[in-house]
Amino acid sequence: MGKRKMRLYISRRKKGERKVQQRGNLTDRMNSTIPELKWIECACSPHDRCSKPYCMTQVGCFKALKIRDGREEEILGCNGEEAHDQFLCQTRYKHPTAVECCNNYTRCNEDLQPTYIPDPAIPTEVHAEQMSWAFVLSVGLPIVGLVIVLVLILLLCNYRHKRKMRELSKQEQALLQNGEIRAEAVGDNTLRELFEESCTSGSGSGLPFLVQQTVARQVHLVECIGKGRYGEVWKGKYHGESVAVKIFLSRDESSWRRETEIYNTCLLRHDNILGYYASDMTSRNSCTQLWLIMQYHENGSLYDYLQYNTLDHESMLRLMHSACSGLVHLHTEILGNRGKPAIAHRDIKSKNILVKRDGTTCIADLGLAVLHKCETNLLDLGSNNKVGTKRYMAPELLDETLNPEMFDSFKCVDIYAFSLVLWEIARRCYTQGIVEEYKPPFWDAVPSDPSFEDMRKVVVVDQNRPVIPNRWASDCILLPMSRVLRECWNQNPKARLTVLRLKKTLRKLWEEAQDEKYMDKSGLREKIMANKIIEKIVDV
Repeated sequence: MGKRKMRLYISRRKKGERKVQQRGNLTDRMNSTIPELKWIECACSPHDRCSKPYCMTQVGCFKALKIRDGREEEILGCNGEEAHDQFLCQTRYKHPTAVECCNNYTRCNEDLQPTYIPDPAIPTEVHAEQMSWAFVLSVGLPIVGLVIVLVLILLLCNYRHKRKMRELSKQEQALLQNGEIRAEAVGDNTLRELFEESCTSGSGSGLPFLVQQTVARQVHLVECIGKGRYGEVWKGKYHGESVAVKIFLSRDESSWRRETEIYNTCLLRHDNILGYYASDMTSRNSCTQLWLIMQYHENGSLYDYLQYNTLDHESMLRLMHSACSGLVHLHTEILGNRGKPAIAHRDIKSKNILVKRDGTTCIADLGLAVLHKCETNLLDLGSNNKVGTKRYMAPELLDETLNPEMFDSFKCVDIYAFSLVLWEIARRCYTQGIVEEYKPPFWDAVPSDPSFEDMRKVVVVDQNRPVIPNRWASDCILLPMSRVLRECWNQNPKARLTVLRLKKTLRKLWEEAQDEKYMDKSGLREKIMANKIIEKIVDV
């Protein structure tokens, strides 16, 4: 055992000696292949980092440019070792540093001119565009999201409303079929009484929506009583009570919607504004019709009434004053939480004024009306682009000088047109047994259907107005009436009377006419008494 261990120890030692010898031979061969490096002199600066203006190295020289605090700094020196040379000279520096190296000759780094590597920054325009897009997205996406949410909410509310209305309609139909709801004619004023009860101080002038549908479905058309540019007017029956049904064709839906909207305005109801019951859409003879159900007045329009009736002072002024009262109510804004906007009619004429049974009038056809509220100072002209009747157009409309931004301009247009209506009424008032035949304004100056240019020549160029008869000058009522007319149809809109001033003037003339009638009756009574006394004396 001892001899074998000894042999193993000797063999292992010999192997170690051979490995050490092999390593020594490899080191000698490597040293013999490395060439001996030469020393080279390099420039050195600045002086605070160099003890001498030059330095010695076996690796190479370098020159570096660096910008600090806005100034360019130049650094020259030696590379201390090969790793330093590789790190310093083979690295690509970003702006604002530039480095270049050499080892060609003595102080070769003085001739070097390092160049800055351009900064791969994003151009200003591209950067600004990216920033703008980022801003647009950051602001726009939340807004778009909010709009989508609002639209979805509105659609949901609309869907729920329609579903609720369908359920109410089904319930109503079921009740009507079962006979649980009946509309019976109790006297002549059933619908009028329902209208009176539904129009409280906070409501509009129409019936509640559900009642409107009930009324519209139970109206029976009797006869056509008039035709116009928007459609027809029919006399109808609702459980024995007469109503007027204004029927629009489907192409005039904007006019129907506008008139429905205005008639449903809060606090519009007035004795001298045509009463509105309901609106409905129906089908007749395979044609869609749009209905407005209004109060019926058997005397018809003022245009028809004046052709077959003559007037005395009192009846003339009753017509004038009541129509003016309706116009005052339209022009006046009522302030409050649920107030009424000021309304200009824009189509005043004798065909749009109806005569009631008691000799007063009411204004109809509000399809062209314009609304105005002082709080917002905005004009609501609606989407209906039709214009008024050419025969009654004011000079500022004909010469296109009207200011559409001022509501007072439209009120002045109404006053001009209303003065022509007053002229039509006054012509039919008899005095001293004389009365003129009914004629429309400018009947002797323009054709029966005048064009815009015809009216412009007569009213604007020639500045003509309807002729005032000579007999008016000898009448105590018609003479001041002629002065009022001249003020109301003045060429200058600002010189025309306001509707309130006109109403007060007409009221004063009406009171004078009533006094005159009373005096006439008193004089007649005294004359009769005197004749009786004379007869008694003669008998005695």
